[in-house]
Amino acid sequence: MYDFAYRRPQSLAEAEALLGAAEDGKLLAGGMTLIPTLKQRLANPSDLIDLASIPGLAGVTEEAGGLRIGAMTRHAEVAADPAVRRVIPVLAELAAAIGDPQVRNRGSIGGSIANADPAADYPAAVAGLTATVRTSRREIAGDDFFTGFFETALEPGEIVTSVWFPGTLRGAYEKFRNPVSGYAVVGALVAVGDQGPRVAITGAAGSVFRWTEAEAALAADFSAQALSGLQVDPSDLNADMHASAEFRANLVRVMTQRAVARL
Repeated sequence: MYDFAYRRPQSLAEAEALLGAAEDGKLLAGGMTLIPTLKQRLANPSDLIDLASIPGLAGVTEEAGGLRIGAMTRHAEVAADPAVRRVIPVLAELAAAIGDPQVRNRGSIGGSIANADPAADYPAAVAGLTATVRTSRREIAGDDFFTGFFETALEPGEIVTSVWFPGTLRGAYEKFRNPVSGYAVVGALVAVGDQGPRVAITGAAGSVFRWTEAEAALAADFSAQALSGLQVDPSDLNADMHASAEFRANLVRVMTQRAVARL
């Protein structure tokens, strides 16, 4: 691990100021990705800015018919929160399936989506549940937040403060887990609301994506059988030691069918 200056701001404004003044500052939320990266010397930030002491960045609040979840809210808290389990059960289900108990009790929703790991679970919730990401500067629609491989719409110095999820959607999440890390080799979140079915796929490609062909098929016939003839193009998918692109293409359909069957 390289040397860095450790900062612990007491307000969002102070965090923004420290981030703006740093030569190469990094924000620390749960640290589930950043700390291992530092240990392996794959990152060399000048400043590490810990958000843990900033008030108002954690917790679940019912708001405008949905839920506001603070960026520093831990995965385990989302999974166990009574309001989440009542208003958006699929979000609690998804959070409970992240990593292992150690990760769930340290990792945060804001850190997860800001990191934008293509195999993370929360991106499927943000895209599939029509969420709105709130930052220190603006609001970003969930469909617009993830822009590529470990890339988001966040601008330099912009900090995620919370995520708002509407409470009108019912859904199911199915994941083919990496047996070691718990990351999604492929995960499929299917949600149904006033605008029709939504299908968000994580783990398969360089970033979460909406499977619009499946959405159209389910709008006409909401059944697992309606997806039998569909196939995602494997040329657009990831291939690694865990799964080939062709296997992932098959998993996209299978995981989506399982989620539909549960709904």
